[in-house]
Amino acid sequence: MKAAPDTSIFQRLLSPELLLFYVILLAAILRFAFLDLKLYHHDEVVHAWFAYELLTKGTYIYDPQFHGPFLFYLTAGIFSLFGDSDLVGRLLPAFLGTALIALVYPLYRMGYLDARQMLVAAVLLAFSPEMVYFSRFLRNDIFIAFFTLLLIVAACAYFRYEKLRYALVAAVAAALGMTSKENMPIVLVILGSYLLFAIWTRRLVFPITWRRDLISATILGAGIIALFYSSFGSHPEIVLQAGQMAISHWMEMHGVERLGGPWYFYLVFLVLYEVPILILAALGMIHFILGGTIIGSIRSLGESGKSDRMLLSRSGISDEIRAIFCRPDPGITYDPKFEFIRFSIWWMIASLVVYAYIGEKVPWLILHQLLPMIFVATFMLDRAKVVIIGLGIIFLFGMTMHIAFTPADIAEPIVQVQNSEDLRILMKWIDESDRVAIATDIYWPLPWYYRGERWEPFTLYGDRPNEGSLISGNYDLIITHDRNSFDALPGYEKVTLRHSYWVTYHEVKGNLVWYYFTRQVATGGQNFDVFRRVA
Repeated sequence: MKAAPDTSIFQRLLSPELLLFYVILLAAILRFAFLDLKLYHHDEVVHAWFAYELLTKGTYIYDPQFHGPFLFYLTAGIFSLFGDSDLVGRLLPAFLGTALIALVYPLYRMGYLDARQMLVAAVLLAFSPEMVYFSRFLRNDIFIAFFTLLLIVAACAYFRYEKLRYALVAAVAAALGMTSKENMPIVLVILGSYLLFAIWTRRLVFPITWRRDLISATILGAGIIALFYSSFGSHPEIVLQAGQMAISHWMEMHGVERLGGPWYFYLVFLVLYEVPILILAALGMIHFILGGTIIGSIRSLGESGKSDRMLLSRSGISDEIRAIFCRPDPGITYDPKFEFIRFSIWWMIASLVVYAYIGEKVPWLILHQLLPMIFVATFMLDRAKVVIIGLGIIFLFGMTMHIAFTPADIAEPIVQVQNSEDLRILMKWIDESDRVAIATDIYWPLPWYYRGERWEPFTLYGDRPNEGSLISGNYDLIITHDRNSFDALPGYEKVTLRHSYWVTYHEVKGNLVWYYFTRQVATGGQNFDVFRRVA
């Protein structure tokens, strides 16, 4: 008598919805736990500082070097609610990095993913080392990833349900993406190009009210963009200048390749951190090509009794190719799951090509290539792929724990320019001192960690002042940069501490296989020479 109820309870506990909830819960733990375990990255310090300045002084004007205003306004708002700290500054990225996973559910409900695809996509998003790392990181790229997927979900809902509200949600997602970072237009071009293909081939059909919906969405999106870029009315002139400013700056960065790398730069990152996803996506794309295009059509014709000779004739194959570019008759129905994978493959390939071409190559841009790759990885989940997923989760989780939860400096390219944990020693010494001299022009992130009244003990001299002026200042602590320092200062002991460090592609490329398994490589870096008064 108890077997049926027990089975029913067990089935409910393992329902797709509850399994997704468990995955999101685990993802939230990975993103929110010990958020201040590591010191801020160099860029995080800059972003947090500008948000703090906006909160305390009310000053902000758009500068493309530091990307869009969304991060600064939202972070300043969170600072005002919960206080300004490393942990609080990372709350918004962690929240959006978690919410990103929840967006797979409406795709499942609308029929674009089946239950297994939804759960696999959620698991890969949850445990992806780079997704986790940059969800614990005060930069704009996890915002762009979230707004990109929200835009896709809203667009799918609009064409499915033909409701104005979904067009407005899509407009909000696109607009907030535009206010976050200058690569959102790249996303819009990639998505828009597929939309044109889908409209032409009648895979998608505009509803009768599309003109009204488009006008309403455009007005809403433009209003949001104008509001943020004008600094909420303080700098209305920037609304018309922001586009040209962004294009000029980032075209210059592309040309000089300030942070350059080879075209396969991001493939190295995928191999280092996301190899199970890379393998699954490659298999998914191969299976799609073999099972879903010309060869798939040949197979289906073969099953209907036509001879292989006829099927493989030149005219038969050329007709199949021409059919891709010919507009079909109206009324054709398409499998939404199959079409979503087709779209994801286009999205993935276009993203890989674009970011391979762009001269500015930095670790966080991998997110915009990884996101579509995860959806491609869910195609045709046969037994072999399930094994890869099982082993892959172990790999991804282990790598995530290594790069995101190691409370020490790690020799990993993903860190880019990371402030060293040695700075905690320096800050302990500063806290024990009454007077501190900074005798170098390179002293970030100290202004962030000693903001406000905590900056009072510091005297800023600039780059290597006269030795006598430092000695006469009677300082408890003197901080210099090791590239322009002193051999010794009378009355002080000298200690060298690491300021920041990095691992570039150039350090890794010569011994990639050795590095892959040992994670041992020479790191670049900068050091502080710290002089402590001898008691």
